[in-house]
Amino acid sequence: MKKTFVPKLWTVFKEGYTKEKFFADLSAGVIVGIVALPLAIAFAIASGVKPEQGLYTSIIAGLIVSLLGGSRVQIAGPTGAFIVIIYGIVQKYGMDGLMIATFMAGVILILMGVARLGTLLKFIPYPLIVGFTSGVAVIIFTSQIKDIFGLQIAELPADFVSKWIVYFQNFSAVNYNAMFVGGLSLFILLLWPKISHKIPAPLVVIIFVTVIVQIFDIKVDTIQSRFGAVPNTLPAPQLPHITWEKITGVFSPAITIALLGAIESLLSAVVADGMIRSRHRSNMELVAQGVANIFSPIFGGIPATGAIARTATNVKNGAKTPVAGIVHAVVLLLIMLFFGKWAALIPIPTLSAILLIVSYNMSEWRSFKKLLKSPKSDIIILLVTFVLTVIVDLTVAIEVGVVLSALFFMRRMAEVSQVNAITKDIKDELDGKYENEQSDIKMPEGVEIFEVFGSLFFGAVEQFTESLRSVEKKPKYLILELQHLLSIDATGLRALEDLESKLRKQKTKFILSGLHKQPLFAMVQSGLIDKIGEDYLFGSIPEALSFIETDKTKN
Repeated sequence: MKKTFVPKLWTVFKEGYTKEKFFADLSAGVIVGIVALPLAIAFAIASGVKPEQGLYTSIIAGLIVSLLGGSRVQIAGPTGAFIVIIYGIVQKYGMDGLMIATFMAGVILILMGVARLGTLLKFIPYPLIVGFTSGVAVIIFTSQIKDIFGLQIAELPADFVSKWIVYFQNFSAVNYNAMFVGGLSLFILLLWPKISHKIPAPLVVIIFVTVIVQIFDIKVDTIQSRFGAVPNTLPAPQLPHITWEKITGVFSPAITIALLGAIESLLSAVVADGMIRSRHRSNMELVAQGVANIFSPIFGGIPATGAIARTATNVKNGAKTPVAGIVHAVVLLLIMLFFGKWAALIPIPTLSAILLIVSYNMSEWRSFKKLLKSPKSDIIILLVTFVLTVIVDLTVAIEVGVVLSALFFMRRMAEVSQVNAITKDIKDELDGKYENEQSDIKMPEGVEIFEVFGSLFFGAVEQFTESLRSVEKKPKYLILELQHLLSIDATGLRALEDLESKLRKQKTKFILSGLHKQPLFAMVQSGLIDKIGEDYLFGSIPEALSFIETDKTKN
């Protein structure tokens, strides 16, 4: 518990940081920094912001998460999952709106970490994650069609269907230079991993294709021709112009950014744990991601989170500690300071080709296909989340997906929650029909016994009350066997209170047997135990029956 909010970097230095670990981190950090360069620029352009904003994000957020994070090897920066939401915010609210939303998301992430919600996020259903991840992959793929084919479209619509309508209307104006550069880039990206894994394919394709374009003077859009020169300094910190209207307008997108950031960063940390056989501190990781998203927009950046691909690259290249993430941020800063003008020469179709590969890897089509063989409820969550992500909006998709998941879970819980009359079974058991010897305890007249299984919550109360209506005669004693009652909520307590009131009016004594900790505590807190009386609580049915025999004798 004491280590919950201790950064892993502090733990690493406390354990003893050796020269061998430093050189391993240095090597991994340099490689990841180089890999992060084209991705940071590509994600920024696809999100509708300037290319350097992706670099600012990787530098600032990457540094902060490595300094404060709860994972040994997490690499943070802009990711594909944010492209859709960032693009929508920028179009609707402008850059100030994006800065405010990112800042708010950072605050939400910190609050989630402080509230120790890191573990709760693990309960988000897998079909929901695959659904929106696959949906985002389709959207990223769709957003790159314009640049990979060099289509001259001035204003590209934000929504999926409208984009494809515009594409089909403009396919006659394909730019063959852009198609050649994009096709060559894709070819190298697919071929290079078969030749070498040590030198990242994105780095190879950017250097090779940029040189080819410059040597042969191929007329295609470059970062410089579209966005101008890439700055070679970090911008001065700047706060956005905050208004209440903007805060309320971007509140929902801010929650989406926070949820996406939390889910992706924790998923990345879990993947990294499996690779290095370690355990991350989820709540500290959320706090670090929150701080990163507060400072990123102040320095001109965009939303950031843990990046699974870059984190895996970090591990595969020998990273041992968060120092590798710090090195990665420093490498990006040095590249921007000294090689920014060369980065401006990168062809736009090459960046689109990189994002097409990213979208393919992100699509999780194998997992998607496998989930189609799951139970119907999981298939519905998967497809609804996917379709809403693509057609409507990522925020709506997550909200609806979470609600659907909760409803299906409650239905399953209600189905496994049962109330059964067991009076005859208990009588047969006591008479020795199920045992070799008869019991000394007999079943008194006028007793009805019901056993509750599962959870007595609002989704299962109706079935509970229906089962109790099956009692034809008014018994003198009604026993509820609660040994298998796992939990109870306010609606369940209300049902028991109504039952107690009804039984009291008809002069039936209400007895509870086998109560566990959570239901007992809830009943004590609600005052139900005081109404029933502690004398009517027993550890088992035989104890309750013995009490009834004595009670009948007295009366």
